[in-house]
Amino acid sequence: MQRRELMKQTLAVGAFAVGASAALPGRAPAAELSKDTGAVADARLTNPLTVPANGTIRVAFLIGPDAEEVDYAFPWGVFQNVMVGDNHHMPFKLYTVAVSKEAVRTTGGLAILPEYTFADAPTPNVVVVPAMDTDKIAPAALDWLRSVQKDADLTMSVCDGAFVLAKAGLIDGKKATCYHSGYRMLGVMYPNVNVVRGVRYVEDGKIAASGGLTCGADLAMRVVERYFGREQARQTARDLEFQGTGWMYPNSNAQFAKRPVSTAEHPLCEVCDMKVNPKMALTWKYESKLYYFCSDEHKALFVSKPEHFIAV
Repeated sequence: MQRRELMKQTLAVGAFAVGASAALPGRAPAAELSKDTGAVADARLTNPLTVPANGTIRVAFLIGPDAEEVDYAFPWGVFQNVMVGDNHHMPFKLYTVAVSKEAVRTTGGLAILPEYTFADAPTPNVVVVPAMDTDKIAPAALDWLRSVQKDADLTMSVCDGAFVLAKAGLIDGKKATCYHSGYRMLGVMYPNVNVVRGVRYVEDGKIAASGGLTCGADLAMRVVERYFGREQARQTARDLEFQGTGWMYPNSNAQFAKRPVSTAEHPLCEVCDMKVNPKMALTWKYESKLYYFCSDEHKALFVSKPEHFIAV
């Protein structure tokens, strides 16, 4: 029996279990959510999204060179398993979009065969942008993003997909976040972006950006919540056996809110905060202070804009 059919058969039992309690085990009732946890008080009242009249929400996944597999796979898994109503309607129509229909090599060697190109892709309601190699991304991909973002309900980046949105000029003057090692680079390379540290995701108008990797699942859950309400999102979490609560508590990534301190004994790369071996790391002295780097690329980036990195 296919997993989806099994889920449909057990949905009625699951719905009863969720409806009979204020929250699933390990999840606080809405009335208990507070500003201190960064919880969204009631998703039915905050930034709701309207389901199209035909009941179908088209979600386009942009795929480019070295796209991070976790970044697109986790949201895909969330969206594909949403079932609403007594008829178990599956509202999210998912598809991949790329510069051509030729296979795209993503992280870990996984190859994706895109379903659509930018020329023939359906107009999306939601766009998902994973981390990918921004040096290799086609200009046509940025043009497509700019074009579809105007009419989409939401454009969401996952992890360092924020750099793609930034390169497309879609988050100038907006709040955004990314993988924790990318905070400083995002702020320096795109100074008009309001980089938010230590969150699972952040929303700003028709843009939403998540932190690294698994944060994309939380943001996808939040999108479900915005379309269908908290109880439907809880039901989806139950069906997925998803125990994470970051979709209700976006500030729960607080361990990354403060920049770690680099010392001579335990130095960090000045660009990405990665731990480095002081005996082997690349170094550069600027204004009498020695700075450490994990790679030639990060050293060159710092050397090009030292005052900007020091200020961030």
